[in-house]
Amino acid sequence: MIDIHCHFLPGIDDGPSTMDEAAALAQVALADGITYSIVTPHVHPGRWDNDAATIIQAVTDFRKELLARNIPLEIGFAAEVRLTDLIFGQLAALQLPFLGKVAGFSLLLLEFPHGQLIPGSNLLVDWLIKRGIRPVIAHPERNKAIMRDYMLLEPFVDAGCLLQVTAGSLTGAFGAAAETVALRLLDEDRITYVATDAHNMRARRPVLSEAFALVSARKGATTAARLFEDNQRVFLPSDVMGLACG
Repeated sequence: MIDIHCHFLPGIDDGPSTMDEAAALAQVALADGITYSIVTPHVHPGRWDNDAATIIQAVTDFRKELLARNIPLEIGFAAEVRLTDLIFGQLAALQLPFLGKVAGFSLLLLEFPHGQLIPGSNLLVDWLIKRGIRPVIAHPERNKAIMRDYMLLEPFVDAGCLLQVTAGSLTGAFGAAAETVALRLLDEDRITYVATDAHNMRARRPVLSEAFALVSARKGATTAARLFEDNQRVFLPSDVMGLACG
């Protein structure tokens, strides 16, 4: 399986604090059947002031550490970008790493505020898409406004956004409301990617297998393969394609 959203880099956001904790997360991911993890540290101005340069340096250090510890998890990188009005400047300054490119669009993992949808967010989405940037909305099922009114998500889907649901939401780890939205998105075939959004070794572990089993039972093996691996293959560099997908 391929994980496109996780927080493994130590000391850079609210993920692990130390390299030992980061390496432990990588080991759990491998043991769960994940072969390629795209680390996506938060870019949240004023809280986690990461950018492409800081992320690349942290990834370089992490890859060296995994090699030294003989942990054969392949690592890619992007960012989980908080939706703010600073995105315009961040993009102009080339500060935001993308997940990759699909059908001519650069894919940006975009995080809404947890408690609301900011008025005008759909206009920002339209602005991005017109410039060849397609948002992948991170864990929409965990947004409190969408939990209250599922249809609030409709304009973003209609605009062309892709949806990334957290594995733990499908299995009830984030509560009944998030589970209800996640399962509805699954049943309506609106999910593009399932990812761990792993942060730590306690409640936010990098585990996909439980959700994979649930999706397989509910929607079939073909759908499970698509949401946990097939759709993600486009993000793999050619030198790990066989390792992750063969």
